[in-house]
Amino acid sequence: MAAKGIIALVLLALVGYGLLEARNLITGPSLDIVSPISYTSFPDGFVEISGTAKNTEEVRLNGGLLTIDETGAFSKTLLLARGGSGILSFTATDRFGRTVTQQRTIYIP
Repeated sequence: MAAKGIIALVLLALVGYGLLEARNLITGPSLDIVSPISYTSFPDGFVEISGTAKNTEEVRLNGGLLTIDETGAFSKTLLLARGGSGILSFTATDRFGRTVTQQRTIYIP
């Protein structure tokens, strides 16, 4: 009887460990944009882009590929033309083709 309990406990531990390791595959990509904050004004035209992507193969900004490091962090400085507003669209894609998108609206007076 004790052997069945030990086997059940080991199986439960293995299933729990498998689910813990598979959580990244299950949850899909995530995207945390630190900068810019939406509706921010950039009078000089320089816009600092930064953030972190998890469970991601690539991150794109308005269709252009951003470089991400081994921790998922990315950063870039953009120089945008003065005289209006713009929408920055960030898209993170995982190896299964699942995507998540976030947008930021900015102003360059």
